[in-house]
Amino acid sequence: MLWQRVVTAVALLLVLLPALFYPSPAPFCVVAMVFIAAGAWEWARLTAYGSATALATGLLATAVCTAAWAFGLLERPLLGGWVLAALLWVVGGAWLLYRGPDGLRALPRPWRLVLGLVVLCTAWLAVAQARTIGTNFLLSVMVLVWVADVGAYFAGRRWGGRLIARKLAPAISPGKSWEGVAGGMLGVLVLSLAWRWADVHWQADTPSIYTELARTLHWLVWPAILALAAMSVVGDLLESLVKRVAGAKDSSGLLPGHGGVLDRLDALLPTFPLALLLHAL
Repeated sequence: MLWQRVVTAVALLLVLLPALFYPSPAPFCVVAMVFIAAGAWEWARLTAYGSATALATGLLATAVCTAAWAFGLLERPLLGGWVLAALLWVVGGAWLLYRGPDGLRALPRPWRLVLGLVVLCTAWLAVAQARTIGTNFLLSVMVLVWVADVGAYFAGRRWGGRLIARKLAPAISPGKSWEGVAGGMLGVLVLSLAWRWADVHWQADTPSIYTELARTLHWLVWPAILALAAMSVVGDLLESLVKRVAGAKDSSGLLPGHGGVLDRLDALLPTFPLALLLHAL
């Protein structure tokens, strides 16, 4: 119901905004860890594990993230780790999307559980590092994902299936179209121009991902930004694939009116590691 969505959104903002803009990155990293732990709990349940295993998976995700924080990984470039994460998403994601539900079912359940745990903990590390770099950098990546999603939604509703008959991934998410992807990509390109203009005129303390890439990659900034937007689509599709195999509409009911935590984080999971890879380079 609409009122549930509004109440949940307001409650989340009351928690997220103070943590996000607090001078120290610690509160936001803690909040992000709570979401990742909840996502790990959902992942175990979607992988057909019971309540005890799901709870243990959430606690294990918390322990892994806490250990990474304690060992000072939030301040290190971790180029090799981001390369591995990008390869996992690009190669592994492409393979799973190509194979569809049968490919995911062919993976043993323990492998799927471990894979989800690795993906979620890596995403937390990337988000925490992004907040350590600066709030402007973090928000520029988050808003990129949101704009790609909103642009895809409206372009898909307006032109979906009219220009390209074949759907994007009919066996996984029949409603998604290539026109929607194109609309999301266009929205992200416009966003990048507007954010770079704002960085210059508002003199942000830390550069956004767009300004940083423009300074270092020059004209290659456009393929890099489109790659980030493409990875958000991959994350969305892979979560849809997991839910389809599990026979679930939402990842859980933790967020009334919005579904589960993974339903809100799916597109962020691959995008942040790739953004941190570009930053480290």
